[in-house]
Amino acid sequence: MTDNINVLILGSGGREHALAWKIAQSSRIKKVYIAPGNAGTAMEGENVNLDPGDFETVAEFACENDIDMVIVGPEAPLVKGIHDFFLGNEKYSHIGVVGPIKAGALLEGSKDFAKGFMKKYGIPTAAYRSFTRENYTDACEFLKEMKRPYVLKADGLAAGKGVLIISDYDEAVGELDKMFSGKFGKAGKTVVIEEFLKGIELSAFIISDGEDYKILPEAKDYKRIGEKDTGLNTGGMGAVSPVPFADDVFIAKVEERIIKPTLSGLKNEGIRYKGFIFFGLMNVNGDPYVIEYNVRMGDPEAEVIIPRIKSDLVDLLLGVTETNLRDRKMEISGDTVSTVMLVSGGYPGSYEKGKEILNMEKTSGSLIFHAGTRREGSRVVSSGGRVLAISSFGSDMDEALRKSYANAGIIDFQGKYFRKDIGFDLA
Repeated sequence: MTDNINVLILGSGGREHALAWKIAQSSRIKKVYIAPGNAGTAMEGENVNLDPGDFETVAEFACENDIDMVIVGPEAPLVKGIHDFFLGNEKYSHIGVVGPIKAGALLEGSKDFAKGFMKKYGIPTAAYRSFTRENYTDACEFLKEMKRPYVLKADGLAAGKGVLIISDYDEAVGELDKMFSGKFGKAGKTVVIEEFLKGIELSAFIISDGEDYKILPEAKDYKRIGEKDTGLNTGGMGAVSPVPFADDVFIAKVEERIIKPTLSGLKNEGIRYKGFIFFGLMNVNGDPYVIEYNVRMGDPEAEVIIPRIKSDLVDLLLGVTETNLRDRKMEISGDTVSTVMLVSGGYPGSYEKGKEILNMEKTSGSLIFHAGTRREGSRVVSSGGRVLAISSFGSDMDEALRKSYANAGIIDFQGKYFRKDIGFDLA
């Protein structure tokens, strides 16, 4: 058994605060560092002013501070190859990294790769074709052949905003041109056009050591800024777990049709995948289809999933880095957890930062996970679009949401906004 562990968590959002909160509870932990962290993570460990994309500086810090495990929160360092960087240098290779190597991170880093992978290994997903500027005319013709609405996806990472769903053909052609012209930067050089799947979304999660896996609780998040899922896409306005329609029969289909073929496909490609896999799913008449892969824990899904893990998360993470996950135990709470995201006015468009956050000390019965916050002297102020995630336990979804909404109303900052209908389609 490994004890007195030093852990470095990379990232600065609500997901990283949830990870730090849970990891700091473990009796096996000596110290938790978060880079760069936020005002909330500073309550769980020590924030370090490091850029997660500066691999050499991160690795040197890990060496100098006897870090045993690096947990990569966001996707960008994984897609850039941070795990490969550690493995490729004898000085750092003894440090365990939770997160896939670059080849595995392509599942999120390239929509075109992910769709090709699913097609190759028979994993259910929407019909599609990929296009570049050179075959723009063919892309327009392909759109003409498709049923509306049209789904356009930037191939690369676009901060969760690279997916467009459009009902009008002329608008779709115009947006396709904008994507090829740099609307999403390099991420839109290739565009995936796929069939629209009609159903209800949810997210499934596993943790894998490259040989075995454990299924984590599922969740449903709410991406649109407006109530009843209207308006612009965001990083996520709230989430609930468990998801009522994801019963044992449905999850068994997910495991047999999606999880197992994904992992066997990765092995077949020579990729030992160590970390989280997030399956963005659509439930179409009781059958699961993959909308997208993510190669890390979700946000705000982490803020409802991690609280439901009753067992020691550090033990599971050691199972990943030591490739003995099969021997690790996991216990999940049967309660519901909800989270409601408080965001800055104007988000996901332009918004102001530096707004003082008031009354957090007056809340009770919820976990307050910080997302876009920083400390200025004795004050905590907003520093991002998504500011706080208010997570609550309940015997059912209604009880959990009542607690989250009560505390969402108590906390205050200038321009505060939150959706008041999280879970509306699950009641």
